[in-house]
Amino acid sequence: MDLGVSITVEARDVAEARRLLDAYVSFDAGPLMEEIAALGESQTRRRISEEKTAPDGTPWAPNRAGTPILTETGQHLLASVAFHSSAEEAVWGAAWEHAHVHQEGVVITAKSAPYLTFFAGGKFISKKSVTIPARPFVGLSEDNRAEIEDLVTDHFGRLR
Repeated sequence: MDLGVSITVEARDVAEARRLLDAYVSFDAGPLMEEIAALGESQTRRRISEEKTAPDGTPWAPNRAGTPILTETGQHLLASVAFHSSAEEAVWGAAWEHAHVHQEGVVITAKSAPYLTFFAGGKFISKKSVTIPARPFVGLSEDNRAEIEDLVTDHFGRLR
């Protein structure tokens, strides 16, 4: 069985066809990756400050105080959202040391005492454990994916 690839270029102007192909062959992915990473950062910031849902659309669990979620403690999480890119990758996320707690959730238990003791709501509280539910903020929703696909399509359209 013969397998092969065939490319047919219909062009009245070979120079024009070559110009179009050269743009794709000599493509520098760095600027596109930077655009993708910046968009991913923007999407993550929007999820934290406005949408309040996981990338899969699940609403975040409310907090006990009924205050805005993931923004009460001095904007640490939102301020740490950043991106990095190169010609090979586009990466974004949060650098705050406790970001993973909110992304994945955690159960906190006392290490050297029978109870955790903390001040909340104007009084001291003692508990054996405290559960912080996962509130995923990094990831791609279907709308995020569509935005990135549109960005890539627009980018390649500008190569023409």
